[in-house]
Amino acid sequence: MPGEVRVRFAPSPTGLPHIGNIRTALFNWLFARHHGGKFIVRVEDTDQARLVPGSIEAMLDGLRWLNIDWDEGPEVDGPYGPYFQSERLEIYHELAERLVSQGNAYHCYCSQKPPAEDDQRQRDRSVSASADCQCWDLTQADIVKLSGGGESKVVRFAMPKEGVTSVDDLIRGEVEWRNETLNDFIIMKSDGFPTYHLAVVADDYLMEISHIMRAEEWLPSTPRHVQLFKALGFEPPKFAHLPMIMGPDRAKLSKRHGATAIGEYKEDGILPEALLNFMVLLGWSLDDKTDVVAPQTVIDNFTLDRITKSSAIFDQDKLQWMNGMYIRELTTEQLANQMMPFLQQGLPKDSLPVDEEYLRQIAPLLQQRMKNLKESADSTSYFFQADEQFDTGTLVQKGMDRDSTLSALKAALADLSEADNFQHEKLEEMLTATGERLELSRRQFFGVLRVAATGRAVSPPLFEMMEVLGKDRTVSRVRNAIERFSIPS
Repeated sequence: MPGEVRVRFAPSPTGLPHIGNIRTALFNWLFARHHGGKFIVRVEDTDQARLVPGSIEAMLDGLRWLNIDWDEGPEVDGPYGPYFQSERLEIYHELAERLVSQGNAYHCYCSQKPPAEDDQRQRDRSVSASADCQCWDLTQADIVKLSGGGESKVVRFAMPKEGVTSVDDLIRGEVEWRNETLNDFIIMKSDGFPTYHLAVVADDYLMEISHIMRAEEWLPSTPRHVQLFKALGFEPPKFAHLPMIMGPDRAKLSKRHGATAIGEYKEDGILPEALLNFMVLLGWSLDDKTDVVAPQTVIDNFTLDRITKSSAIFDQDKLQWMNGMYIRELTTEQLANQMMPFLQQGLPKDSLPVDEEYLRQIAPLLQQRMKNLKESADSTSYFFQADEQFDTGTLVQKGMDRDSTLSALKAALADLSEADNFQHEKLEEMLTATGERLELSRRQFFGVLRVAATGRAVSPPLFEMMEVLGKDRTVSRVRNAIERFSIPS
């Protein structure tokens, strides 16, 4: 690819970063890394009324958590700064004045309706000039009268009224728009801040952006941007519009589909490697059968011809499955370290602090079953708490009654109390023989023991779990189960 690849991620700090935002950042980053280019973060903070404190920090934290580094932008600076649009107002004013002087833009004094409570950039990308605006034809006397009356004014770009505007999109191919269908649009607001349209065109040119990779929802804005580039005498970058992300029901992605702010995925126990892998597959694929792909493999193979035109489907179940796959790839120490914050947050205070060595024994028992780290506290609580409280009726297995259940518990208690070797192999051998003597199936006898030891019908492998619990804890819990079960209901 001729010339240096320079791509950008340009978030607006009006809310917390979501899956769509970060997918766009990820694809730009992968494209830059594949081509040995530069990935730039630029903050589009011109909508001052809707700035949300902390949103920039949340965005950058999300990128860092996913190991998406940037070459220029906040905190690292660079030769094309500043990287906050609010610090580049002089540039936009100069360009707006140039467009007015060239006859490509004009001052508009039409009454401005209060903005709706929606996204400013959504408003910016919609047709933002009424069809009956006549400000293009104002005389100098009219302008003097209106400006002298203190009327607020904006600057509108004058779209050509004939012909077509076209772009060769690197994903979608040739796309055309009839100019007669595109009304004039605002490029400078009455508060002195530019709209998205002017600012993005100015910055993409001045920062020497080579490729604009953004969501498909921005495609309708493209003819406006192309015409702005042309009017300013700027060579436009190449465009590539990424497929939309939809829910399984083909509706626009929302929280009801499980999509949340990026920070919430971390809080929900999703590994960054798993989320990154999942997002990669929202519109890109290595082939038709590979789901789990290492980051370097993605970088090595990230070309635009592998990006689909059709909408990507956000599947929460697939994310959980993929996270489980990544959990199983962790070493015991890595898994224990990842689980620790969730245990500290979720376990009762009397179960803390968590012994790190004990946790390293527990972690492998859960590793094959875990789908997310948030499960850590609930799925391990019985390892840390005193005798578990549970419905003693769950001790009775299918085909058993109270008498056979109590006999099973007492026989197990006798075996466990006398055991000199508490390794899982010896425990299984001993207790299997006891179950056969009692004429109970493995499912029945071991089911009773599992509930007695954990308070649950489902647990990690029984004997490995008992080995980690240790003799004292296991014996105590079986004895407690007997005592509680023996009390008449």
